[in-house]
Amino acid sequence: WNIDHARALLTAPDRTKLNSGSELAALPATAVTIALVAPADAKLPTPPERAPKDGTFAGFTKFSGVPKAGSYTISLSNGAWIDLVQDGHFLKPTAFSGATDCEGIRKTVKLDLSAAPFVLQISGASENSLSIAIEPSE
Repeated sequence: WNIDHARALLTAPDRTKLNSGSELAALPATAVTIALVAPADAKLPTPPERAPKDGTFAGFTKFSGVPKAGSYTISLSNGAWIDLVQDGHFLKPTAFSGATDCEGIRKTVKLDLSAAPFVLQISGASENSLSIAIEPSE
């Protein structure tokens, strides 16, 4: 995993734009930009582990699965809380970092995924959209 590569994905002009609640059959090859809404309107499938503050935005995307089980890195363009729910359980990050001094990337989280459907939930975002990249960890 490479921070410059992740930043390039998050700022690429060809990012797919998704509405909250969208479902993807596979992990995207590039980053996606998800439109976020007020937490009450987001209808997150699972209440977030951290209650969102007033004036923030939330949303979610469902993924039908991952190509193979393993460690994946999720990068966000802006600060927000990430909940990844698989098989009805919150997955705990194996590592994370916040990049406050890097333009285009704000947070990365590493998680171990099984080859099963999962839901990526975003909450506590200060802006009404953000870009997300999901890549296998090296």
